[in-house]
Amino acid sequence: MKKFFIHFLFVSLLLGSCSKEDDTVLNPSTGGETGNNETSNLEIEKFIYGAMNEIYLYKADVPQLADAYFASKAAKETYLASFDTPEGLFYDLVSDQDRFSLIIDNYERLENLLVGIDESNGMNYGLGRISGTNDRFGFIRYVLPGTSAEAQGLKRGDIFTEVNGVQISDSNYRDLLFSGESYTINVGRIVNGNIEMTEQTVSLTGQEYSENPIFTTNVIQREGRTIGYLKYNGFYGTPEYDTQLNAVFGDFKAQGVTDLVLDLRYNGGGYVETAIDLASMITGQFEGQVALREQWNEKYQNAWPEESYITRFDNRIRTGEQINSLNLSQVYVLATYSSASASELVMNTLEAYIDVIHIGENTHGKFQASAPIYDSPNLSKTNDQGQVHVNPNHKYALLPLIFKYANANGRSDFVDGLTPDIYVEEDLGNYGVLGDPEERFFKAAINNILGYSQGELSTATKQAASEFKFLGESKMFDPTFNKMYLEKLPEEIKIKD
Repeated sequence: MKKFFIHFLFVSLLLGSCSKEDDTVLNPSTGGETGNNETSNLEIEKFIYGAMNEIYLYKADVPQLADAYFASKAAKETYLASFDTPEGLFYDLVSDQDRFSLIIDNYERLENLLVGIDESNGMNYGLGRISGTNDRFGFIRYVLPGTSAEAQGLKRGDIFTEVNGVQISDSNYRDLLFSGESYTINVGRIVNGNIEMTEQTVSLTGQEYSENPIFTTNVIQREGRTIGYLKYNGFYGTPEYDTQLNAVFGDFKAQGVTDLVLDLRYNGGGYVETAIDLASMITGQFEGQVALREQWNEKYQNAWPEESYITRFDNRIRTGEQINSLNLSQVYVLATYSSASASELVMNTLEAYIDVIHIGENTHGKFQASAPIYDSPNLSKTNDQGQVHVNPNHKYALLPLIFKYANANGRSDFVDGLTPDIYVEEDLGNYGVLGDPEERFFKAAINNILGYSQGELSTATKQAASEFKFLGESKMFDPTFNKMYLEKLPEEIKIKD
C-alpha cells in the first residue's frame, strides 16, 4: 500500500489561493471539424473585432476597440492580419480586469455545454497538491448516475494520483486529464491525514452525457422543523430541467418545508433566467420587484428604456408553468470558490430581500454575464424570423462579458467573492454523503437552524488547512466553466460592417 503524507487532517478547499493560470480559461481545445481551413483568418478576425467593438462590456479599457482608433479601414485590416490565429486577436482585445471572456472554435460543442451535454466518464473532481512535491492528486466530489465511474464503484471521497500509470503533476495534469474522458486511474482514500493508495485501478470510458442539475434532494424532520435540502449543480436553462426543479419545490411545499438548505458548492453557473426562477421558488412574495439591474458598455447602457435593464422576480418558468414558491424569509446556501456566476446571482439577489446564511467559503467573484456571439448581422444564431443565418464558412463563436449586474441594493463588483457567514471546510478524510444530515456542510446548516453551536476548529487544523492549495477541478477547461449567460441578445443589437 502506497502512502503519501499530507500535512493536514482536514483538507480544506481554500480556493481563494488559486493562481490566475488555473482560474482563467484560455484558448480551450474544443476538437471537431470547424471548416476553418476553407476560411481565411481575416474573415474570422473581422467578426471577432466587430463583435467586441460592438458589445464588449469592457470596451473602454481596450484602446484598439475605440471607434476612432484606426485611421482607415486598411489600417484596421493590417492590425487584424497581424495575428496568426483568431484566438490571438481575441485575447489581445480582452481587458486586464476580465477573467472570463473566451473564444471557441466549434459552437456546436458550446451549444451542447450550455444545456449540460458533454462527454463524461462521470467523475466530478477537484485537484490538490501532495505536500512538498510538484505532484497532484484528484479527489472525487461526486459521481454522476448512469456513467462509467458509477459502474466502476467510484464514490465521493475516493482519491487518485495516477492516470494511465503516470503520476499526475503540475506539468502533465492537463494532458493526462483533459485530453479525453477515457483513461485508467488508481484508487485510494485519505486516512488520518495520509493519502493511502490501494492496488485497485479502474478503467473509465467517456460517453455523451446529459447532466441533470438536480443531483439529490432530501427532507428531514428535526425538533419541529421540516428541513429541505437540494443539491443543485448547474443552471442549464432547459425546459425539462426547469420543470423538474419546479416539481422539487412543489414537493417541498407539499411537505411543509420550513427551512431550505440549497447546496451550490460545485455549481459554476449558467442561465440568468433559471437563476431568477430559482430565487422566485425560494421566495414568491417579491413577484414583480427588482431582482437585478444590468450595466452594459457605454454604447448600450442608455440605448433602451430603463426597464430593459431590470430583471424582476417572476411567477412562471420558461414553459409558462406557475412557479411553486416557498415564501421563505431565510435560506441557507452552501457555497465555496467553485460556486460562481449564476450561483452567486441567486445569493446576491436574495440578500436584498431575505436572510441568506452562507455556509462554506468565499465564492468565486463573478458578477458579469455573457451570451453566445455568432458571426451574423445580429450576433445571434437566428434572425428575427427564427431562421439560422450564421456565416457558414466557420464555426467560431464568442462568450465575451456583455454586462455586469447589481442587486436591488446596488451590490456588485464582489471580485473576491461573497463572504460566508459560517466558515466551514470540507474534510476529505470524512467527506460524507451529499444530502446526508451528518455530512459536514449540511450538518452545519442544521445546527444553525436548531440554534446549536458550530464548534471551533483546532489551531492545528486551521494551520494545516491553510497549507492546502486547491489547483483546479474537472470542468475547469470547459468553455462554459464559471459562466453566466443570457438565452438571447436584445433584438435591437445589430453589428456594423
